[in-house]
Amino acid sequence: VVVLNEEVTKLRGAELDNLRRRIGFSFQNSALYDSMTVRENLEFPLVRNLKHLSRQEIETDIDDVLDAVGLLQTKDQMPSELSGGQRKRIGIARTLILRPAIMLYDEPTAGLDPITSIEINNLINEVKERYQTSAIVITHDLTCAKATGDRIAMLLDGKFINEGTFDEVFSSDDKRIKDFYNYNFIQQV
Repeated sequence: VVVLNEEVTKLRGAELDNLRRRIGFSFQNSALYDSMTVRENLEFPLVRNLKHLSRQEIETDIDDVLDAVGLLQTKDQMPSELSGGQRKRIGIARTLILRPAIMLYDEPTAGLDPITSIEINNLINEVKERYQTSAIVITHDLTCAKATGDRIAMLLDGKFINEGTFDEVFSSDDKRIKDFYNYNFIQQV
């Protein structure tokens, strides 16, 4: 398995840790510490992983990612004071703060209303552009997949059954893909 030009199965210890730091994971439930403010949630990965940063560098990084997700004003708030969409954005900011080369998003629009889902889809695209990251979005939401994906890979029972652009994948004659596509959009009506 090769990730970022590294043979993962051959890496151990510090080398594997360094590779892992280059891959960010944005969890479905945002995975924020509820006993910490937004600032503290964003500071935590910096202090843990980049011990050489000054207080000013940490604050600058926090402001940068909060600005990127449009929530600079939430710095001193607790996660419980934020909406679901705001928590998702802060979760993305916390992942982004270590400047990963690859961002993995787990169901980024799950549990959100349609308007907030569109905002999150747009944010994923903005993050890719602004920070020159690659994004891997794991989702069953085809609107999200179409909005954020250059390439789509359909997974069924642990195997890829199709891969290509959104239109290529969903114009397939494969009944399993057609059923998934039809079910996804019927549920939205």
